[in-house]
Amino acid sequence: MIFHRALLREFTSLAGAVFMTLFLISLTVRLIRLLGQAAGGKLPSDAVVAFLGFFSLNALPILLSLTLFITVLLTLTRSYRDSEMVIWFNSGLSVAAWVKPVMMFSAPLIAVIATLSLFISPWAVQKSEEYRVRIDSRDEVSRVSPGVFGESTGKDRVFFVESTSGDSTTVQNVFVNSVQHRKTGIMMSNRGFVEVSPIGDRFLVLLNGRRYEGNPGEAEFKVMEFERYATRIEAREGDAPLVTQKSLSTFALLESPTSPNLGELVWRIGVPVSAVILALLAIPMSFVNPRAGRSVNLLFALLTYMVYSNMLSLSQARVVQGKLSFGVGIWLVHGVMVAVLLVLFARRTGALRLRR
Repeated sequence: MIFHRALLREFTSLAGAVFMTLFLISLTVRLIRLLGQAAGGKLPSDAVVAFLGFFSLNALPILLSLTLFITVLLTLTRSYRDSEMVIWFNSGLSVAAWVKPVMMFSAPLIAVIATLSLFISPWAVQKSEEYRVRIDSRDEVSRVSPGVFGESTGKDRVFFVESTSGDSTTVQNVFVNSVQHRKTGIMMSNRGFVEVSPIGDRFLVLLNGRRYEGNPGEAEFKVMEFERYATRIEAREGDAPLVTQKSLSTFALLESPTSPNLGELVWRIGVPVSAVILALLAIPMSFVNPRAGRSVNLLFALLTYMVYSNMLSLSQARVVQGKLSFGVGIWLVHGVMVAVLLVLFARRTGALRLRR
């Protein structure tokens, strides 16, 4: 029992470090992509954090599964290198005796992975799509970010706001380029704000500015100065949220067992099942050959994970295409990996018997 508690503490501390490393790497890559979209005006800057949160919930099952695999592998590899395994085997215990402490550590993580894969991740995808629709339905003024050129939905107006005031309701140095009746109009104003009429209509009000109107390439331009210029802001109707298999709840997939829905179920159920098999695979794969490099077994383990994940994706695609039945698709890949697991355990057990 003392050994089990010490092992669980080592598993937990290493799992925390591995998970934070993987999580920060994936989060950083996603953040760079979102910031690039925000800088290009494709995404409002205030939506970056929300989309980052939705991405995190969706990526957690895969990250936790990989964390579990690497944690068990590295812990047992250290035991081989520090000769702790020699004591373990000389006390009459086999490789299979590691199954119990590994599963004691893995069980809570597998339960979390199953909950995320079956319920939380689909919810995050659905909310992300609803949030995207809500952002797309914003009016043109709400979508403008200070220091970034923004284009209207109809591609007929370009906005630029240099800065905002302290209360964020008034903007400074506004530039608007619009095309109306085949004439180009340019408005520049020192200050602007949004005003709501008594009947609920919204107007963009520009103060102390100028408007230049004419055709590009012609010398004749109209120049108008104004103290107050108001233009009505047209509200945009957003599209309906896009419904995909990834955004449907697990119960909805079960109620409508079409090929695409069954394919999604193959993936959702396969993630926690693969986490169990990977945790057990790490036990025989943790053996260290003194003649090999320190990172050889880790690279081989990561290759095994990639092959397993790709096989699961391939099985899902076959079920979606109707080329593979749900019953075969959901267990075929896992059955192959279980067979590999049994072979590795048998080889390690046989090697120990030969040494004795």
